[in-house]
Amino acid sequence: MRPPLVFPADHLAVRPWPDEVVDALGFDPRSSYVETFWLGILGPSTTWLLRRLVAGFDEHPDGFDLPLAEMARQLGLGERGGRHSPFLRAITRTVQFDVARMEADGALGVRRRLPPLQRRQILRLPPGLQAAHERWQEAELGVAPGAEQRRRSRLLALSLVELGEDLDGTERQLLRWHHHPAVARDAAHWAWERHRAARQAQPAVGGQAR
Repeated sequence: MRPPLVFPADHLAVRPWPDEVVDALGFDPRSSYVETFWLGILGPSTTWLLRRLVAGFDEHPDGFDLPLAEMARQLGLGERGGRHSPFLRAITRTVQFDVARMEADGALGVRRRLPPLQRRQILRLPPGLQAAHERWQEAELGVAPGAEQRRRSRLLALSLVELGEDLDGTERQLLRWHHHPAVARDAAHWAWERHRAARQAQPAVGGQAR
């Protein structure tokens, strides 16, 4: 079990968490994908907090100091202190769900973009949203020229890998969705290389409490 997070009394340093794969293919926390699908995983307080943090990077790309009490008031979470206050629970959930991490110096590293949901997360959604996510995946095969088609294929391939498909299964599924064979092969191998590298670089993230 991971130790409880410890936060400073009044301010928290916030900085971007760079991730080459997710930054290239993920979704802005203010996007409709996050509002539709991630909201039910993170919860509303954590989703709104994440939106505010990423919006802060628009003005301060390298990071900023977050006044905790002020942000808590802005989000309507009150000023009650302690590790179990609603606001600090919202910060803790960003780390539990791997959309943020505590840095060695005590700063909060925050993803600028979120990846597609993993299979275990999709299965936590209500049936209607699970079906909507499947329709979204199928819609992503939409015809797009050149580099955009390659980008979409890679995004779909990465999503399939996270859903549990192996390399061959990922390529076959892209072919069923009428992706060009060369594009499907490139996307499948690209996604598997990124997935393998990510697993080697980071330990599995636990904790699903909301």
